[in-house]
Amino acid sequence: MAEKQNKVLLEVDHLTKYFNTPRGPLHAVDGVSFTIEEGKTLGIVGESGCGKSTTGRTIIKLLEPTGGKILFEGQDITGYSRSRMRKLRTEMTMIFQDPFSSLDPRQSVMQLISEPIREHHLLHGKEAIARRTLELMDIVGLARRFVNSYPHELDGGRRQRIGIARALAVNPKLVVCDEPVSALDVSIQAQILNLLKQLQKDIGLTYIFITHDLSVVKYFSDDIAVMYLGQMVEKANSDELFARPLHPYTQALLSAIPIPVVGGDKKPRKLIRGEITSPVNLPDQCRFLKRCDECQKQCESAKNPELREMTPGHFVACHCVN
Repeated sequence: MAEKQNKVLLEVDHLTKYFNTPRGPLHAVDGVSFTIEEGKTLGIVGESGCGKSTTGRTIIKLLEPTGGKILFEGQDITGYSRSRMRKLRTEMTMIFQDPFSSLDPRQSVMQLISEPIREHHLLHGKEAIARRTLELMDIVGLARRFVNSYPHELDGGRRQRIGIARALAVNPKLVVCDEPVSALDVSIQAQILNLLKQLQKDIGLTYIFITHDLSVVKYFSDDIAVMYLGQMVEKANSDELFARPLHPYTQALLSAIPIPVVGGDKKPRKLIRGEITSPVNLPDQCRFLKRCDECQKQCESAKNPELREMTPGHFVACHCVN
């Protein structure tokens, strides 16, 4: 019996985001396409500057897209105005990377968590808002004794729990997590990841999880998309990607994951040589060309490869993969 598929919540079709510079357009996001089903998690990985955070911010329209389409629950929101998007802010929200700089240092925990409730007029009356705020603190595991504390008085884990509570305050369907644990200690990272997993199970949240940490994304994601210089170079189910990476860049990223070996020989690492190419005025050819050890003559003369489905659900953009 075929497994029942969930409803598609978000569809991104050839999304682009360029920034104008004196030397020409900077290709931050270039032709990214994917879909996410309700209750699922798409992990987006890549090194710094690959465009993963810009992709997340463009999807929820903190940045205006240059081209492409964004469909949320089947509705094309690409051209929505700022006022029209305001109504959607209760449906899609974001958890930011730095839990300290994303919080107003002049507001207490009570004020920070209740702010989205007040701004979107979700509840009326001080007692109802305070009650909901305390409830959110309980949900994210933040002790009520901190209700009148300020961000500088709390550690990184508790600050990030405030950010999660703020995101949950509007009862969203989609949450973009922009490296939510990268600034935290390893033990705190596990707590936050377990919390996000539990919230997904309890509430049915859908996540876009942006990170550079492949070990984290494997634990957290259903599907994984690998980005390089603004483009998606590989996308597959989490288990499939780790078991059978096809793109040379993905193979190098997985090779960089530290694996403790006691006795026996260590598996040789696949290193990436050279520096990342400038994202300004990019030529129409493979963007990994100058750093790729698998490069062939056809790669130098061919145009920029597009994503192809090599096996069911496993997409890759590489001339060398057949």
